[in-house]
Amino acid sequence: MKKLTLAAVGALFMAVGSTAGAADIAAGHAAFQKYTCASCHGADAKTAIMPAYPILAGQHADYIAHALTAYKRGQAGAPASANVRKNPIMGAMAAQLSEADVENIAAWISTLPTPLSVHK
Repeated sequence: MKKLTLAAVGALFMAVGSTAGAADIAAGHAAFQKYTCASCHGADAKTAIMPAYPILAGQHADYIAHALTAYKRGQAGAPASANVRKNPIMGAMAAQLSEADVENIAAWISTLPTPLSVHK
């Protein structure tokens, strides 16, 4: 009986822990619009206004979150390194984002259909 109770408590902690940090896809879409990301990357995150701007749709959430965080570090004046991106436009945009915004935007972008994959 003691093992069963312990297992139930452990399962409860795992369930609570996994949802506590979960990103909110709807909030990510709202933040993408609020911070005018679409003005450069397109409303669908894949029709950028200039060819030099990256397609975001379908990128991995962890990649997008890392990139946005690196832009924030660059804007904050961190020295150049592998974890810092210095770009005046993206730095200024990313500096406005909270950690939750970064995670939510990254989660939303990762759910979008993308032209980046190779179809055979």
